[in-house]
Amino acid sequence: MLQKVRTELQPDTLIHNLTTTVHAGVAELDAPARDVWNIVGRFDGYNRFVTGLEYIQMTGTATGPRSLRHKHFTGGDLVVEQLNTRDDDAMTMSWTLIYTTFDIGNMWASMEVVPRGDKACTATYRIVGEARSGNPKDQPAFDAFAVGFLKMAMDNLRKMFNGA
Repeated sequence: MLQKVRTELQPDTLIHNLTTTVHAGVAELDAPARDVWNIVGRFDGYNRFVTGLEYIQMTGTATGPRSLRHKHFTGGDLVVEQLNTRDDDAMTMSWTLIYTTFDIGNMWASMEVVPRGDKACTATYRIVGEARSGNPKDQPAFDAFAVGFLKMAMDNLRKMFNGA
């Protein structure tokens, strides 16, 4: 039986393109690009270079779009992210925040590795996001968190590949 439906409900999403500052962590590494990509290009392997990340659970493959990564941190925090894109040949991928216990609203991130000859490369980790409140007065706290997080991750990569 057909019934009249309410028309005020429309498709929507909590995820949207952000207009806040894109923060980038860049590491010049003394290693072949493919070796670095084998670490940072694994959506299921960020616990190999992100401090405080205890373990990762995956829903779906670690290489296919729409796969979900459940990052469990040692302090009990949880982050769930969706893989948006991954190009193994170009050594790029991007993902979006779905859920977190951290004070983060929307967030988008990417990883890219660019060769610099046969035995060196540049890894770039980008994060753009906003505080959970969405209030511009809370944005500096998110920005400081993102900058600190990127510094930690890229310093860890430098230690792994440059020994410094």
